[in-house]
Amino acid sequence: MHSAPTSPAPSTALGAAPATAPRPYRSKTLATWLGLLGGPLGLHRFYLGGLGDVWGWLHPLPTLLGLWGLHRMDQLGQDDRLAWLLLPLLGLSFATAMLQTILIGLTPDERWHARHNPALAGRADAPAAGWGAVIPVILALILGAGVLMATIAFSGQRYFEYQVEEALKISQ
Repeated sequence: MHSAPTSPAPSTALGAAPATAPRPYRSKTLATWLGLLGGPLGLHRFYLGGLGDVWGWLHPLPTLLGLWGLHRMDQLGQDDRLAWLLLPLLGLSFATAMLQTILIGLTPDERWHARHNPALAGRADAPAAGWGAVIPVILALILGAGVLMATIAFSGQRYFEYQVEEALKISQ
């Protein structure tokens, strides 16, 4: 076993930052809960990769567009075509976040620490996630599957209704 340095390397001339600063601890349990509660906004990605995570910034856009579609449908009804094009984005964004939550929560602790907490990799005293990460995985599976099925059903229904409307226009 090897031990990671507990203090950063001495700074270089003129008080510059050390070349390799120690990485902060990343909790698998917290990342899993963030994925469940704030996944469609990318909170789990920002927790793990910081504000520079490009994939984290790609989460809010489809979520917000889908919410706008939901608002349009509430205000204008189900016949608003833009709303039924935008609304599935919300469902797909949510289902994607739930899948990522499941993947985070089911990552073995050893692999988690190797990826996010290298100083703890291979150590016997490394913290284990336990039930704190399993419960959000179960909830993410239930919610994600339900939202994905609803999204597919809504999209399919709207598509076939549109096809029937167009066929009626042609037949008249």
